[in-house]
Amino acid sequence: MSFQSPGLFAEPEALKPLAERMRPRALDEIVGQQRVVGEGKPLRRALEAGRVHSMILWGPPGCGKTTLALLVARYADADFRAISAVMSGLPDVRKALAEAEGNFAQGRRTVLFVDEVHRFNKAQQDAFLPHIERGVIIFVGATTENPSFELNSALLSRCRVHVLDAVSADDIVAALHRALADKERGLGDLGLSVDEASLKLIASAADGDVRRALTLLEIAAELAEDGRIDDITLEQVLADRTRRFDKSGEQFYDQISALHKSVRSSDPDAAVYWLTRMLDGGCDPLYLARRMTRMAVEDVGLAEPRAWRMALDAWDTFERLGSPEGELGLAQLAIWLAIAPKSNAAYMAYNKARATVKQMGSLDVPMHLRNAPTKLMKGLGYGTGYQYDHDVEGGVALDQQCLPDELVGMTFYDPVDRGLEVKLREKLTALRAARAAARDQKD
Repeated sequence: MSFQSPGLFAEPEALKPLAERMRPRALDEIVGQQRVVGEGKPLRRALEAGRVHSMILWGPPGCGKTTLALLVARYADADFRAISAVMSGLPDVRKALAEAEGNFAQGRRTVLFVDEVHRFNKAQQDAFLPHIERGVIIFVGATTENPSFELNSALLSRCRVHVLDAVSADDIVAALHRALADKERGLGDLGLSVDEASLKLIASAADGDVRRALTLLEIAAELAEDGRIDDITLEQVLADRTRRFDKSGEQFYDQISALHKSVRSSDPDAAVYWLTRMLDGGCDPLYLARRMTRMAVEDVGLAEPRAWRMALDAWDTFERLGSPEGELGLAQLAIWLAIAPKSNAAYMAYNKARATVKQMGSLDVPMHLRNAPTKLMKGLGYGTGYQYDHDVEGGVALDQQCLPDELVGMTFYDPVDRGLEVKLREKLTALRAARAAARDQKD
């Protein structure tokens, strides 16, 4: 089998970084993806039988997408050609497809691996379609973004999507042990001394990325004195521990969703955790302030009207203090919103009113509610019969109709039995009953 992509099983082993040298060469060497390639799983059975299909591999960095693409080619006894959507354009795509056509004419199959495929535009993605349909290429696209949003439907319809997971810390530790023991490709000939706790620390710092863990181990090995990776060495290696976070991708939207739903579920511990995760990942604190203001309006609502004011105060506090002091105000807001009583009654009332407006169109304003600034308008009856509520006993003209004729008796706002809305419900129930009785008496 010929691997035409530079840097993949081609250069002298000694020149490759540890993560590349330890790249799995068989399905049994893959760590952490048992749900996809474990014994008896459909993809594994297909690969072992040589029945390969075009596919999209969706998963976070360092989870094994490139490795799996290489193994697809190996198990299918096909040539392997790799291009990166970051560094390649349409001419590179056409060149790769032309090479695949040549192989096809000679009876050879080609696995065309496209890394970061979501970065190709629609025209570039469409270029693969006829070659996939004819079987010229076995297309393997790798992406860290949700294919449903980033890839066009025509390409998705011709590929199966396999979702890969971030590798667990335990599985990463297993990969580190393998690298330490392997004398041919790994660090086994160095006689390194490292304890289990240190390996777990490296695995944790890698944040689900096997490649990153192996890179950290290799750096630690280079810095180790007398072959011993101790706490001082690890402190140097792990000084900059960054977490996975994409300010415009799947991780971003998943985490803001988790924050919002934690607040809605009245879980202050989860709310402050997800807020901190996003701040730690570099999310704009003002974006979080804006989103939590939305939560105060949508999910807390009139059950605790102070939440709205607190959200604006926290927003203002951050703008005045900046980071990191202002972030404490955001944390306090997240906790308060989570603990506060919840009501989406106003939110639902607005949505119901909006749907009614859309359905019923431009209903006329009742004549007695219309403004009458001119003699002509007064002569036409504008404002006739209007009752000034402050002059009525009790301060409410109960028999006065305020909705259009077609909507009389319809309700939009239904307070919940939580927080301040308990009192609002009591008052509104009594008021609506009094209005209904007044209408009946008037009729």
